[in-house]
Amino acid sequence: MTFSSDAILAYVERHTTPSSVELEELERETVRTLEDPGMLSGPVVGRLLEFLVYALEARSVLEIGTFSGYAALTMAGGLPPDGRIVTLELDEAHAELARRSIATSPHADRIEVVLGPALESLEHLPGPFDFVFIDADKQRYLDYYEAVLPKLSERGLIAVDNTLWSGRVADETDKEASTEVMRAFNDRVRSDPRVRCVILSVRDGVTLIRRA
Repeated sequence: MTFSSDAILAYVERHTTPSSVELEELERETVRTLEDPGMLSGPVVGRLLEFLVYALEARSVLEIGTFSGYAALTMAGGLPPDGRIVTLELDEAHAELARRSIATSPHADRIEVVLGPALESLEHLPGPFDFVFIDADKQRYLDYYEAVLPKLSERGLIAVDNTLWSGRVADETDKEASTEVMRAFNDRVRSDPRVRCVILSVRDGVTLIRRA
């Protein structure tokens, strides 16, 4: 018997520790109020991020692309007592919802939302960062990667979302600009002698990157 990818994804979600009631409400509000709600990380990727932050004992976390704050709040659940998250967002509507959600959470004093172009904001953030999550403008993925790699701590980790691009990166006949951008990012990281990487087939693909 062969199962569809949707059936597998549904099974994975059912057998992952569920999100909190607050995060489930944030997911519903995201769907109701923001365009492109599919950009939400969701419970499986969120739980993966929490596990990575927890395993690393990451004290300094950077997120590029806040959206509604869902991923930042899930990562906060894995922080040690002195850990903090800085999350960068360009869109004011996204940042406003994220700030409201964070303010009513148990992690309000540990997450800072910075509004503005991410590359400009990064100029004022010296690091080092123990964990970086990149999930923003795909056209700028390579720029974000190059900007954060020098700021990564010695045993730091970068996670990059959507690197399978709904499987389109593996379709050689797909020449759409967005697919080519993601394909170029994957090729660049794979061939970069400064790092080691692996793509996890979680949801839409999550690439993990560390220093070589």
